[in-house]
Amino acid sequence: IDVARRAGTSPATFYQYFPDVEGAVLEIAEQMAAESTALTELVEGRSWVGKAGWQTAQEFVDGFLDFWRKHDAILRVVDLGAAEGDKRFNKIRMKILNSVNTSLAGSVAELQSKGRVDKDVNPAAISGSLVTMLSAVASHQKAFSSWGVKQTELKPNLALLVYLGITGRKPTR
Repeated sequence: IDVARRAGTSPATFYQYFPDVEGAVLEIAEQMAAESTALTELVEGRSWVGKAGWQTAQEFVDGFLDFWRKHDAILRVVDLGAAEGDKRFNKIRMKILNSVNTSLAGSVAELQSKGRVDKDVNPAAISGSLVTMLSAVASHQKAFSSWGVKQTELKPNLALLVYLGITGRKPTR
């Protein structure tokens, strides 16, 4: 009833579209997950070499953090549901992270095929570690300020870690 009133509709109308509040949250989460394809566009077909690679890393980190900030409330609910073992929420979380992970792993594999990244590097392990790191940092962006870290300092440092992880080299700035 409270949700329907805040949405400016009647409970009957709400229940016409959703079985319960959880159903509405899942619908919102699915729409948010569909928007996450924009994250893969920050990686796919982009150069990871030289100055262009450094720019790719920076734009990827900016986009990732912006996505998390924009969808913070629903992502917290998705994370909580996934942590509690709800497979529906876990599926949504994995949909968001898997597409980015796959794109980053593809970038590492491509660099390996060109001899720019050591053959012993496992692309899926590197990309999975980076995506997990980014999602954890993105979920706790506000905590960094309590540690004396400004957003303007956080982004370039994350971009450095991403660039090092993908290329195995220091960026050319």
